[in-house]
Amino acid sequence: MIKDDHQCKYEVFKNTAKSIGILTVCTLLGFLFYRSGFTEANIIMVYILGVLLTSIAASHQIYSLISSVASVFLFNFLFTHPRFSFTAYETGYPVTFIVMFLTAYITGTFALRYKEQAKCSAQVAYRTRILFETNHLLSKAEDKSEIINAAAQQMAKLLNRNIVVFENMEGFLSDPKMFPADSVVSLIYDRKKELAAVEWVLKNNHSAGATTQILYDLSYLYLPMSVNDRIYGVVGIESVDCTLDALEYDISLSILGECALALENEKNVREKKAAAILAESEQLRANLLRTISHDLRTPLTTILGNASSLMSNGDSFDAETKKQVYSDIYDDSVWLLSLVENLLYATRIEEGRMALHTSTELFSDIVEEAVKHISRKAEGHSLTVVHEDDLMFVKADAKLVVQVIINLIDNAIKYTPSGSSILLSTGRNGDMAEIKVADTGPGIPDREKKKIFDKFYCGTNEIADNRRSLGLGLYLCKSIIEAHGGTICVMDHLPHGAVFLFTLPIKEVTLHE
Repeated sequence: MIKDDHQCKYEVFKNTAKSIGILTVCTLLGFLFYRSGFTEANIIMVYILGVLLTSIAASHQIYSLISSVASVFLFNFLFTHPRFSFTAYETGYPVTFIVMFLTAYITGTFALRYKEQAKCSAQVAYRTRILFETNHLLSKAEDKSEIINAAAQQMAKLLNRNIVVFENMEGFLSDPKMFPADSVVSLIYDRKKELAAVEWVLKNNHSAGATTQILYDLSYLYLPMSVNDRIYGVVGIESVDCTLDALEYDISLSILGECALALENEKNVREKKAAAILAESEQLRANLLRTISHDLRTPLTTILGNASSLMSNGDSFDAETKKQVYSDIYDDSVWLLSLVENLLYATRIEEGRMALHTSTELFSDIVEEAVKHISRKAEGHSLTVVHEDDLMFVKADAKLVVQVIINLIDNAIKYTPSGSSILLSTGRNGDMAEIKVADTGPGIPDREKKKIFDKFYCGTNEIADNRRSLGLGLYLCKSIIEAHGGTICVMDHLPHGAVFLFTLPIKEVTLHE
């Protein structure tokens, strides 16, 4: 950034004070040498040293030049005969003065040159470090916003200029994002005035604005952030009263090129992930359709066959046979209804349409409602219900929680042989209501416990009724319970079997008698 008037005046004052201070010290040393009997050559060396120190301490060569002239006059005035006058009687003094001036001048010039070289080397090292940092930050950035922010912040740090960024939003410009330089307290940007140059750069993929021949009367130089013909955005670099030198311009283009490549890579990775997700979704969809077609056909075939038998030969069946046929039709219909319910819930979860309609419910009533729906399927199993607290209320969507309990009990019935025991117990654990569904079946291997709540995961245990599962029941249980703010897990039931446990928030109520 160009220094303002106050900064310039401060620099002049600081350099002048340093030069005067060094000359004063040299003069005091000269008096000390003079009184100590040192020769004039020794005093001359003190002033030459002073010029050298001035060239190192000051920021411009003019100070070392003035210091050289002042040293000659001070030496002539204070230490040559006659003292305290600018006349010199000895014939060699003019040559001494000229040699002294040239020596001081040349020494100061070389010192300034080395100082400039050291400054340039330090600047090159700083810019190189910034470029390495930029490359590292771009490689670590995970999305488009992080990539653009990293590149813009590094440019502001490197150039010490204000930076403005416009993203390309499918042919339209985003709102400007400002990145002020470290030394700038406030940032003023006239978007209306600068917008024409930004749009021109976006359209033509070429620089415009300050220091160019296109819309040059602006405050910012605009460069495209592009790779090949794809433009990801436009970056503006403040160029009020000053232009980028060739090195700064090349470095800016380098950073923008690296940024565009990072954005291109991020876009490719994002598209590959989207393609992979789509492919996986299509594969899951195909598997689901195959599974559904098989699982729907099996009960429908049974229902159709039994119904056909009743229509054709119903009059010849005795009462016991008819009851068995009706029971088979009912069981298959209930199983089919449960399958369809789970599919509908899964679809709502996937589409984000599963809204909770919570109310304060008596927990034991929810459990009894679920048991009522499942009691017929539990024939052949010993189903026991135990309530630790009959008056425990929860804040829940009763219909969904009933579906969770049905799924858990149905899962226990499916994977346990006839005659197994199923215990459904409720209790309180702090501010959460807790329900356990424990069975005495073969249990669940440890390797499957982490995956058992995954969508479409069916496990490896053999199903007792030989009906395949879609692997949606436990997935739905987990989604519904977590939506209520509860948790669900599976544990071993010693000596054998499995325990499914889930929690729901307790709702304290005041009962008025």
